[in-house]
Amino acid sequence: MGSIYLIRHGQASFGADDYDVLSPIGIRQAEVLGSHFAQLGLRLDRCVSGDLRRQQHTAQAALAQLDAAGLGAPAIQIDPAFNEFDADAVIRSLLPDLLPEEPEALHILRNGAQNRAEFQRLFSKLVLRWVSGEHDKPELQSWQAFVEQVCGGLERLLAQAGSKQNIAVFTSGGTITALLHLVTGIPAASAFELNWQIVNTSLNRLKFRGSEVSLASFNSHVHLELLKAPELITYR
Repeated sequence: MGSIYLIRHGQASFGADDYDVLSPIGIRQAEVLGSHFAQLGLRLDRCVSGDLRRQQHTAQAALAQLDAAGLGAPAIQIDPAFNEFDADAVIRSLLPDLLPEEPEALHILRNGAQNRAEFQRLFSKLVLRWVSGEHDKPELQSWQAFVEQVCGGLERLLAQAGSKQNIAVFTSGGTITALLHLVTGIPAASAFELNWQIVNTSLNRLKFRGSEVSLASFNSHVHLELLKAPELITYR
């Protein structure tokens, strides 16, 4: 059987003008992941990334550690199917209908770095509305369309994969959630309950034989835990 390692990007710049940039902690997380791969002697046959900068930068920093250890690393292939869903668009499109019951929501979401718990509560509410399919908007990619996008990426990956290949996919939490939904059949709302627990640079392993795929592990971040540095355990 082959393995697909779904890797969430390192910590991005939450609260900054440009979220799509790894923080110094995010860079360190990616380096630690690459060192962990090297210590395991893991040789990757392919590496795929979405086209977001935080995804590609995580891949580059991790693979550099494999190169430094003399294990070699494949070139990074880009497939936008593994991009994150557009969280800003979800907020913009669905927030107006939420304001009557959450009048402070606009202020909280605009100042998320200063109101992290409330930001997460409101964002979770908006995401559940999105995945329900009952609040679709013409200007917003639907949850179903996002799942189909991710499914297309997985199907391309499997069609091109050798039977015993190790493939790394550097992606994002929402994309991993969509894949959990596809592979295990877990309802979307339940999958997103797991989403909020996905640690930056955690490993989620799929095993495959031909087009058959199963979940082998979820949200493993032992590479960070072993350092006994709590600041490296982040979720955004």
